[in-house]
Amino acid sequence: VKPGEKIPADGEVVDGETSVNEAMLTGESKPVSKKAGAKVIGGSINGEGSITVEVKKTGKDSFLSQVIELVKEAQESKSKTQDLANRAALWLTIIALTVGSITLFIWLVVMNKDFAFALERTVTVMVITCPHALGLAVPLVVAVSTAISAKNGLLIRNRAAFEKARNIQAIIFDKTGTLTQGKFGVTDIVTFTSDCKEEEIMKYAASVETHSEHPIAKGIVSSSKETFSVEGFRAIPGKGAQANVNSKNVKVVSPGYLREQNIPVTDERVEKLFSQGKTVVFVMIDGKLCGAIALADIIRPESKKAISMLKQMGIKCMMLTGDNKQVAKWVSEEIGLDEYFAEVLPQEKVTKVKEVQSRGLVVAMTGDGVNDAPALAQADVGIAIGAGTDVAVETADIILVRSNPLDAMAIIGLARATYRKMVQNLAWATGYNAFAIPLAAGVLYKSGILLSPAMGAVLMSLSTVIVAINARFLRVVK
Repeated sequence: VKPGEKIPADGEVVDGETSVNEAMLTGESKPVSKKAGAKVIGGSINGEGSITVEVKKTGKDSFLSQVIELVKEAQESKSKTQDLANRAALWLTIIALTVGSITLFIWLVVMNKDFAFALERTVTVMVITCPHALGLAVPLVVAVSTAISAKNGLLIRNRAAFEKARNIQAIIFDKTGTLTQGKFGVTDIVTFTSDCKEEEIMKYAASVETHSEHPIAKGIVSSSKETFSVEGFRAIPGKGAQANVNSKNVKVVSPGYLREQNIPVTDERVEKLFSQGKTVVFVMIDGKLCGAIALADIIRPESKKAISMLKQMGIKCMMLTGDNKQVAKWVSEEIGLDEYFAEVLPQEKVTKVKEVQSRGLVVAMTGDGVNDAPALAQADVGIAIGAGTDVAVETADIILVRSNPLDAMAIIGLARATYRKMVQNLAWATGYNAFAIPLAAGVLYKSGILLSPAMGAVLMSLSTVIVAINARFLRVVK
């Protein structure tokens, strides 16, 4: 696939490196970088590099086809508010026929007017009460909200659950991959001497670790912008690694190595890092302990904002994790959660969701949709986050294409906005009829105001147009 070309089908990059614009499919505005092993979506646009892609999915299995199928399902799935509107439209039809008959009777028999005049009033009543606006009040909003959500990578599988999302009182997040990136990275750097700067410690450590395959080493290397050239790299089995960097002997070692060598560390900052459940390694330059580097599963930059916005909406924010209590406490304090459950096994997640529901709260569960499947099914609203190209997550009611907690906030906001629009449209349609029916029947006849059937048709059309325009003003807030 050459630069600027559309990727023809879902697949995997086997060769080359590029950035791909997936905005049309996922709503992600920034181009996403792709290298060998990365998945690409058919229909997205290749950026500056040439790549070779192995096709993995075609036809109905492709991401785009599944999105289309989900949108179709969402638009076909019955809305509870739609049932209400349908019942209201039925009653309005009965009212139209009844009021029409009464109008004919009153003008003909009571008011003693001629049949043509009475019939004109009756036809005006029938035309003006045609339940167009009421019948369209909900379907128009449903269609607009489904289209908006799909454009923004928020896919609704279950319409009833989406409508229930406006009442959510508590949201439970799975930690790894949802609130955090699910990969090791540097969170803190501590210096022990004034002549060692943080950037310097980081560069020296990353230089040594470029030659190591250990996950901690990879985390340090990925967090450093540049490295020095290295000579004489040697692993210290189970304890770290050492090498000569800029004519200095640099060691990146574990706390166990320091204990073995009887090197004491009495810094409160390091104790705090250990208490947060972080992995800490120490950097020694020419035999002198210069600093410490703490690593942990990196918290997503948008998590804190998402939690803050959800709390502003009056929603309790909680977290489920299989990690130990120290890690859970650190993540919870860092992003401002109301509550967390640590050391929870996948099969115990359902129990925790039930526990929160037993407090009388309407609960949403967000997770990756695989090991969280039973919990997603148990929750009042199941939200699968980061489904990516694997869209068909059977247990979730709502699927968020990107692994972005802000999208969970966006879908709840959209559910609330959608309901408001439905209520506005229903109120307008009902209010219009309550005002227009007596007018059409001729209650202001003595004041010289009389509506013709043509004028009735104009007013009826106008009410429908207003309902349609109001539905188009629906927006997703991010």
